[in-house]
Amino acid sequence: MVNESVPSVTLQVNHVVTVAEIVLAVPRRVYTKPNLKPTTEKSTMKLLIAVDMEGISGVVNWDQVDPSHAEYQRFRAIMTEDVNAAIQGAASAGASEFVVADGHWNSSNILIERLDPRANLNCGTPSPFSMVQGVDAGVDAAFFIGYHARAGSLNAILDHTWSSARVANVWLNGRLTGEFGLNASVCGHFDVPALMVSGDQTVCAEARDWVPGVEVAQVKKAAGRWSAECLPLEASRQLIQETAERAVRNFMGGKHPQPLKTGTPVKVKVEFLATQMADSSVILPGAVRVDGRTVEFSAADMPAAYLAFRSVVGLALR
Repeated sequence: MVNESVPSVTLQVNHVVTVAEIVLAVPRRVYTKPNLKPTTEKSTMKLLIAVDMEGISGVVNWDQVDPSHAEYQRFRAIMTEDVNAAIQGAASAGASEFVVADGHWNSSNILIERLDPRANLNCGTPSPFSMVQGVDAGVDAAFFIGYHARAGSLNAILDHTWSSARVANVWLNGRLTGEFGLNASVCGHFDVPALMVSGDQTVCAEARDWVPGVEVAQVKKAAGRWSAECLPLEASRQLIQETAERAVRNFMGGKHPQPLKTGTPVKVKVEFLATQMADSSVILPGAVRVDGRTVEFSAADMPAAYLAFRSVVGLALR
């Protein structure tokens, strides 16, 4: 879940400009793909670790991931240790550089003082690539730690897509998607393959559906939205470490999933929870109202689609 709050600004002509108009009124930055080595055996590796919180070890309810609740402090520490386990496993298999993207709430959850010192941390919001900030900086591959299933999934801890308070469903080129598919598609634009995901059994299955061959670390078995059988923390971290090591070892040997590619132009459809949300979000230039709660738009590529999607959600009035 991401909370991206951007205030309106006023120009000299006294026109109140929305975040969507700001995004689309300025010359669009072209996100070019970095020069990558051929996908054969590698001697070095730069890894992006994209982190959410609902799929972190032991998490089963909103109190544990809400910064306003006392339980949150416990679980942000657990979140940090899940990330450390992934770094340790990846490093043991030969990964040499780590960039962590804190992707939950306001992106200020991971405890930097407890984070493995081999990793740099992207935190704070908003940022150009939000949950996968740093993907355009020449990374070789990506992990997805602490992820959750898309909104409406059966037996999935805290299932939602981007905003549990606003978004009912999201389609990417006609395919229903959650945050894994959305973020892995952004990574794919930069030729960055998704190697691993951790979370419950439902997000693991969702990830495999999007990226065949992705490694999974199932740290809990959901029995509903707010209940699960959770591994002990020591066992969970061991599983994450072993899965990370295997994923990187395969990558270094040239055996890994291909980057998730999305056809262009990219068509995005967003169904909101209430009609007033679509009322306000459809002012995004180029957006079209489909029905009472749904808007859609097209974008030239995944980075542009990602920015526009975040703008549409940000515009939705609660």
